[in-house]
Amino acid sequence: MARYQAILAYDGSGFQGSQRQANARTVQGEFEKALCKLGWSAKSVILAGRTDSGVHASGQVVSFDLEWSHSEDELHRALNANLPSDIAARSVSCAADDFHPRFDATAREYRYRLFSDPTRDPTRERFLWRVFPSFDGEALVQNANVFLGTHDFAAFGSPTTPQGTTARTVTKSEWRQMPDGEWQFVVRADAFLYRMVRRLVFAQVSVAQGKHSVDKIRSALSKQEKFPAGLAPAQGLTLVKVTYRNETE
Repeated sequence: MARYQAILAYDGSGFQGSQRQANARTVQGEFEKALCKLGWSAKSVILAGRTDSGVHASGQVVSFDLEWSHSEDELHRALNANLPSDIAARSVSCAADDFHPRFDATAREYRYRLFSDPTRDPTRERFLWRVFPSFDGEALVQNANVFLGTHDFAAFGSPTTPQGTTARTVTKSEWRQMPDGEWQFVVRADAFLYRMVRRLVFAQVSVAQGKHSVDKIRSALSKQEKFPAGLAPAQGLTLVKVTYRNETE
């Protein structure tokens, strides 16, 4: 019996989140079905983080124990042969016996994608948020660093456990514009609160549309004052990378 680590990519459109549920299609559920076809008989795999319904991933990490007498490459191919078309194992490797993809993580990085257009665009809206009225892109760029450092993000998310802390340390927070007019928000932190990234995006877009001031965000961070409710849609969000000790961010 060995412990393995896989990096998963998935299109979240057809899943009710990543975490297994009794009567819903989830990433964990589909991955465990594929493993069962390879002789896996444990109770549960472990994911690095939970993604909501509709959220995508290119760097989700999962660990599992398996009695496998072939190579890692063969396991990689066997998994992908049994996974549905909207999930893929990007890599598979042996891990330490005590490896835990969630508790051993030192950082996580997300990307949020959006564009502005008065007319619906079905070819893009599966993976991007269409924002209208339009916004001031320069305001997005200039204000993104307001989240850098260690803050209490209670105004922008819920703790992941009932008694959990809402303090988080953000080490990267930046917007960039792509040649086709798409905007991408990249944020990295030691950990994230429930729905935190989508709340941060909503807050920044609200400021860039002139609905609120960036000082209101600062007050929410320093004084835990409430920021007006709102949540960027799930389909714009992707879990890009989970970092572990001895890895570069």
